[in-house]
Amino acid sequence: MPRRTATMLASTLMLIALLCAGVLIKVPYSEMSPGPTVNTLGDHDGEPVLQISGRKTYPTSGHLNMTTVRVTSADYKMNLPEAVYGWLAHDNIVVPHDTLYPNGKTEQQSTQENAEEFSQSQESAKVAALKELNIPVKSQVVVSTVYKDSPAEGRLHAGDVIRSVDGEPVKQFTDVAELVRKHKPGEQVVFGIVPVKEAAAAEKADKRPAATEQVKITTTKAEDDPKVAMVGIKAGTDHTYPFTIDIKLADVGGPSAGLMFALGIVDKLTPGDLTGGKFVAGTGTIEDNGKVGPIGGIEMKTVGARDKGAEYFLTPKDNCASAASDVPDGLTLVKVNTIKDAVESLKAISEGDTADLPKCTTKG
Repeated sequence: MPRRTATMLASTLMLIALLCAGVLIKVPYSEMSPGPTVNTLGDHDGEPVLQISGRKTYPTSGHLNMTTVRVTSADYKMNLPEAVYGWLAHDNIVVPHDTLYPNGKTEQQSTQENAEEFSQSQESAKVAALKELNIPVKSQVVVSTVYKDSPAEGRLHAGDVIRSVDGEPVKQFTDVAELVRKHKPGEQVVFGIVPVKEAAAAEKADKRPAATEQVKITTTKAEDDPKVAMVGIKAGTDHTYPFTIDIKLADVGGPSAGLMFALGIVDKLTPGDLTGGKFVAGTGTIEDNGKVGPIGGIEMKTVGARDKGAEYFLTPKDNCASAASDVPDGLTLVKVNTIKDAVESLKAISEGDTADLPKCTTKG
């Protein structure tokens, strides 16, 4: 065999061997890519995403698209060539596996957490939208979860209304943990509650229950810090709406669709057309008070939105610098900090008055 041919053959075999080795080498990374976008004003899988009954609604047009990100599963083992390809690709991002699944979080745990966050984001979207429209919403702090084998098991129940802790009135769900943590492990804490059955009966009769039961529970040590007291519950907020709002969207997780759900509700409950027929997409968490929060994967969401035809992208203020570092051609990033900011920007877009829109820059 000629020397040159032998050298080429040896080089080819070595390259094949290296490629095979690369496929076998697993690296601790995961991949993020643009996911589906859904118009909150339209239909999904044959039914309206937002369904409102018991209140007059108005025709809408255009798009208010929520955006998503696809990620590799927790148990997927990425190989070296895949990681290199992801690093080089424009519409993918390769990140350390622990960024998406910290502390060894399993796929099931991640899915459950995302489902809970998605459910909470829907409730916050409803509250924020109705508050923006000055429509009253009744709220109360409740026990959302009682953990197994905790001091609270059998003493408190999911749905119990928490009126007070140690005689201190509870105004928001975060008050509960703060008041419990004033104790040392082993001390008693007194909950003023309305049992779930009585609370449900009162709600049905549209009256506030008068009787508050005093439940004493001895605290124990928190698993992550033995110096911190806990009773083993998760508090939440239960809202009562003056009419029915249903959000029909499955197979989506996390809290980042909150802003777009809220804007969709505002549009449907408001005379006129909030978008002016324009294609607007966006993202952002939403709090009950209308505050918009940052999300992950912003670069992938802007790519996915533009690919579907979006002209404007409502961007949380704290995501602006990152998003503005690589903006898809033809997409305008609009900075929002509250639902009110978003509504005002949508009105400007609808009227074609976009010169003074608060646009994102690499400085924020």
